[in-house]
Amino acid sequence: MNRWHVLGATFVLLTALCGSASALPAEPTEEGVMFGGQWTAANNTTTQTSGLEDLKTVVEVFTATWCTNCVDVEHALEEVQANGLLQQYHVHRSIGESEDPFGTDVLDQRWKDKYGYDSPPTVVFNGSMKKIGSVADDGTLVNEFTNLATTNLDLGNGSTTFAWTPAGLDSGTVAWQLDIEQSQLDGYDLHVTVWVVETEAHFENGSNGLAVYPHVVHSIHDLGNAMNGTATLDLPAAHDDDDLEIHLVYELTPTEPVAPPQDDPVVEDESMPWIGAWPTAAMVMAVAFTRGRWANPRE
Repeated sequence: MNRWHVLGATFVLLTALCGSASALPAEPTEEGVMFGGQWTAANNTTTQTSGLEDLKTVVEVFTATWCTNCVDVEHALEEVQANGLLQQYHVHRSIGESEDPFGTDVLDQRWKDKYGYDSPPTVVFNGSMKKIGSVADDGTLVNEFTNLATTNLDLGNGSTTFAWTPAGLDSGTVAWQLDIEQSQLDGYDLHVTVWVVETEAHFENGSNGLAVYPHVVHSIHDLGNAMNGTATLDLPAAHDDDDLEIHLVYELTPTEPVAPPQDDPVVEDESMPWIGAWPTAAMVMAVAFTRGRWANPRE
């Protein structure tokens, strides 16, 4: 093999290993849906009611302070959010991380358990559609994100009420009430969650050059499956400034299917073991006879 053959084989191998930067279309997550996004500043007392059809799209962003490709994705999302179409939640990578101070192992593991192991940037719309990477599959990222953000969840008529009452700087009480057609919940388990988000956090050493990182998720609290209730929450400390936010998000996850009953295994009647032994004995005798014939061909 000459050197040109070697170089060609090397190029093919490197291409296979490195892959390409082709666009990846958004794909279903099969993890159900998320909706809500009502929120307030953690130091503000509020009560608000919204129709389900008026809620913005809940968008989760898996990101990191070193992720250069994440910058294009996040700028496009900011443009779509400015048009009033979505509400962002940025989950920063944490497990095995040394260059990003904003993630937590709990949130990182939650992402992997729910959506699989994906590198930043990855964006999930309403918990149901996942877009990996920073290359647009539909014209531009703004166009693609706009189309994903305007997908109708068909939640039907209904409303959600969210209330927050702070108790100092590090705790408060949340209340909620979800009015939704029961048929919309068929086949799903309801999880009421509260997300504690920092409006923006500063990190000058971020190697992707942003320096200011918005919508940073600090913690997610699962409040159960009741359609209404109250709960007292302890709040984490902000990375800097006093800009924590409290967000109410509903998650509908597919109900675990009930495994069909298994037939009882067939058990041989041990009272007549010779029935099962006859085929084995016959096979052994046949093999012995054949070997004897080959060993003594004149017989």
